[in-house]
Amino acid sequence: MSKPRAVVIVLDSLGIGASQDADKYGDSGADTLGHIAEYCTQGKADNAFRHGPLRIPNLQRWGLAEAAKNSRKAALPIDEKATVEGAYGFAQEVSVGKDTPSGHWEICGLPVPFEWGLFPDINPSFSKDLLQELIKQGTLNGTLANCHASGTQVLQEFGEAHIRSGKPICYTSADSVFQIAAHEEHFGLQRLYDLCDIARKLVDPLNIGRVIARPFVGRTSHDFQRTPNRKDLTIPPHAPTLLDAVQASGQPVIGIGKISDIFAHQGISHSVKAPSNSKIVDALIEQMKKVNEGLLFANLVDFDSVFGHRRDVAGYAQALETFDSRLPEIESLMRPNDLVLITADHGCDPTWPGTDHTREYVPVLFNGPKVSSSNLGKRSGFADMGATIAAHLNTRKLEHGVACQL
Repeated sequence: MSKPRAVVIVLDSLGIGASQDADKYGDSGADTLGHIAEYCTQGKADNAFRHGPLRIPNLQRWGLAEAAKNSRKAALPIDEKATVEGAYGFAQEVSVGKDTPSGHWEICGLPVPFEWGLFPDINPSFSKDLLQELIKQGTLNGTLANCHASGTQVLQEFGEAHIRSGKPICYTSADSVFQIAAHEEHFGLQRLYDLCDIARKLVDPLNIGRVIARPFVGRTSHDFQRTPNRKDLTIPPHAPTLLDAVQASGQPVIGIGKISDIFAHQGISHSVKAPSNSKIVDALIEQMKKVNEGLLFANLVDFDSVFGHRRDVAGYAQALETFDSRLPEIESLMRPNDLVLITADHGCDPTWPGTDHTREYVPVLFNGPKVSSSNLGKRSGFADMGATIAAHLNTRKLEHGVACQL
């Protein structure tokens, strides 16, 4: 008899409708999946690679459309019909923020009840003392930007000046984050990582969730591109998570993509880095072939970083359709005692004003050989997902969450 195994796939930022508290975040009316589907139907999400209505038949089979119908109280404008084969529902986040660490930690049974430190949306955003200390410890001749901005925006505005001056680009967003962009060749990748290590220590007293290294390449503002060598330095979880419980039970935890960074490597047995959705799916499939037990945990980052934040509706739709086309590959590797979860950590509606995350419900889609078709309804917290996986893997019971009946 095969050992129990669980696979978690986070479609980073795939919210399915404004949550009940969205108005507190200025996100009342946000709907990542719903608005993408509507744009597709209206022909507003056509590009050279896709056109027409959103086509996600396999995710429909897993119950995504039904979960969205219940969460947004309206059917998705999708032409195809599909018989649901898994258990589906939607979940309300209880953590205070709408950021990546909070979402992932809560999925794994650890809500974040406190507010992260934030930098003000003014210019300059960072204090003079903070940057002076960074300059001193990093032996820099100064910094650039010092503002709220998107990653593409700061490269276009400050990238060439960075190459000329050697000054790193420091910026933030509505999330609890201190980001440093630097050219891999002119500044140096290891030097950027070392500088982020310094910044991590400097912002710890401010309770900043993440320091992110944002390396890029290119010669001018017209061809600057961020590379896959991003590195997140995250505050460790404030208490044990599902990952720690799985490890304590003697089973492995495989982090794929940026999972290890999100959890500050706490509770991770082995980390597999990959630069894009397609490569992350490749890595997940490879691990499913090799790892026979425990937890395989993957984050598909492109939905958020490449399409959501950049407000690229057509690109987001195309990425959803591409992932959907690969779902049968994952299904083909399911073993008799497998449980697979597809969910999200927050929203990032590409039709919404601004470039930040949106406070939304997330899908809860469980599938596996022993999972019957059922409506899990509205879950009062993301932690129900972690509790369900803990029960499946026979670990200790988590402090938060109620296991779903599958």
